[in-house]
Amino acid sequence: MPPRPTQPIHTMWITDLNADRLQPGSILLSWEPRLGDGMDVTAHLRLASAEVLLASWPDLHGDWTAVVHPTIHEVIGLHTALSIATDALHLANHLATR
Repeated sequence: MPPRPTQPIHTMWITDLNADRLQPGSILLSWEPRLGDGMDVTAHLRLASAEVLLASWPDLHGDWTAVVHPTIHEVIGLHTALSIATDALHLANHLATR
């Protein structure tokens, strides 16, 4: 079940960016400082067969949680819904072949 918009998103700090370690549905956030006080933030979504660019936020300033959190929250909910639909489809196909 995805977190509510008011709940924190569970995170894990990793230093090895080996994509094989990320589970499908995982979101990888990375950030790099810009000249001045901004940050370039990117989010990648790990799918079963690939990793895709989910979003990028160039030159964010200050606390960028309010900018990034809504997108991450929506994607977690969407991934959860798609996972449930996929499982239901697999079950329906399995039952149809019995």
